[in-house]
Amino acid sequence: MESDTLTWGDKLILKGLSFYGFHGAIAEERKLGQKFMVDIDAWVDLKAAGKSDNLSDTINYTDIYDIAKEVLEGSPHKLLESVAQKIAVTTLINYKQIYAVRVKIGKPHVAIHGPLDYLGVEILRRRSDLSD
Repeated sequence: MESDTLTWGDKLILKGLSFYGFHGAIAEERKLGQKFMVDIDAWVDLKAAGKSDNLSDTINYTDIYDIAKEVLEGSPHKLLESVAQKIAVTTLINYKQIYAVRVKIGKPHVAIHGPLDYLGVEILRRRSDLSD
């Protein structure tokens, strides 16, 4: 049932977030910093909010945005995988009603000689992953 819920269930969507951070495997990346693009999907039951039209029956998008901002603009990580993991786990811990989170992080400015939009990672974490 969970896979059906992830495909067809309700979710909050934060798309095209942009932050400046100091993450990267190369020391120069952690010193100079760079732009990061972030998309977050948070699966949560939105029926009550849909019926009530009341913010208290949902999660405010800005609360999830603030988690991403704090992680991306905070302490440097060497790997994007680690950055994405921290955003996902923090979101799941802080908001018990969210049962899965997808975090996609892209680096548009990388040291690769060739055309590209960005390089990055995308992870999906379910509430059940917190026990690992």
